[in-house]
Parts: sequence; structure tokens; C-alpha cells
Amino acid sequence: MPKMETAYFAGGCFWCITPTFKETEGVMSVVSGYAGGDMENPTYKDVKSQKSGHRETIKIKYDADVVGFEQLFDIFMCGVNPFDAEGQFIDRGHSYTLAVYYLNSEQKSVAEESIRALEFHSGMKTYISVEPFKNFYAAEEEHQDYYLKHPEEFRKELIESGRITE
Repeated sequence: MPKMETAYFAGGCFWCITPTFKETEGVMSVVSGYAGGDMENPTYKDVKSQKSGHRETIKIKYDADVVGFEQLFDIFMCGVNPFDAEGQFIDRGHSYTLAVYYLNSEQKSVAEESIRALEFHSGMKTYISVEPFKNFYAAEEEHQDYYLKHPEEFRKELIESGRITE
């Protein structure tokens, strides 16, 4: 029987960070959504307008016997620019800033220790908020698995954002 756990990562554009996690062994589901703000049931428009206080976030359900939170955090870090305080790539504003919403002391500890190690080894300040989980609202259906539904537009987004080169 799987040992199911949940992780929440805000990594800028939720479309852009979903595929890597969906392809990770032990990850059972990835849901795009919004977390951290005070507005109830925000829409994509609300979050993108920077008025809701939420960040674009993914909710990952995973089997902790197969993949651990530390490995998921490392995967998260490979898909973002932790040194950007204003957003990610072409996406700017609070809703595109980085955060880990932890559910327990282990997740908090893993995130904080990894961030400290990165800052030590890079000699640079990172901009990754480590916050207790507050809320999560699933995004509209059109934003779920966007990369599968709109592969050409998704690839264009990755290239235009600077996340990949042609």
C-alpha cells in the first residue's frame, strides 16, 4: 500500500513546472492551482492580476516509499531561478515568485537546509519563501495538464520565457 504524502511548490508558471513532476516515478498526481493568498476561490485572472495574494502553485500527491520530499524539492529547484526576487523568467509579480508551502517540520527543514546550502555554495541570496501551508485552490480545468492539451503553445511558452532554448 502506498505511503501517500502531499507537497506544494510555487515555481512561477504552473504550466512550466508540471511535466517534470508528472514524469517522476512515485508521483501519483499533479494539480495546478493557487495557494497562499486570502481570497477564497480565486480565478486565474484574479491571481495573474496580482490582487489575490496567491501564487501559481502545484499540488503533488506522491508515494513517499518511492520518492521523498527532498528529491521533489531538488527537482523543483532544477526548474526555477532561485535568485530572481521578482518572479520567474518572463512572468513577473508576486504570483510568479517561488515558495514551498510545507505541511510538517520535515518538509520545512528539508527546504530551509537546501536553501542555506545553495546560498552558501553560490555565494548568492535566494528568493524562495518557505511558508506553512495555508490553502490551495485548484485552477480551472483548462490549466490542468496544459502541456498535454496544448503542446505547441506550451513549447512556445518555454522558449519565450527563457526556460529552454530551441
